Amino acid sequence: MASLNVYSALVVLFLTCGAAIATKENDQIIKENHCETKMGLPCVLEAFTSIFEIGSISNKCCGELVALGKVFHSALVKRTLENPLFKDLTPATIIAKSIQTWNNCLPLIDSPSPSA
Repeated sequence: MASLNVYSALVVLFLTCGAAIATKENDQIIKENHCETKMGLPCVLEAFTSIFEIGSISNKCCGELVALGKVFHSALVKRTLENPLFKDLTPATIIAKSIQTWNNCLPLIDSPSPSA
């Protein structure tokens, strides 16, 4: 249960924190597009885990992520990296995982579902 609380806190942080220290460009992209409210919390958690931890992201959540757009995805990752709580992470590794997550999601939403 404590693990869930930690992840929940990280998700909230991922969505809302860092505004004071984030670059204006990233904040502006996120704010103008209302990006923080367009992805469901379970999918935010999956995306966060696949980028900042070790985990995978479902087809459903890939669809939500890709629907938001690459600009939003990149801005949110960069804003999260600017937060002091994530200072121990290696930005190059996180950005590489972010690109990998994005690239892995694209074919999943472009291909027809096996049940269709």
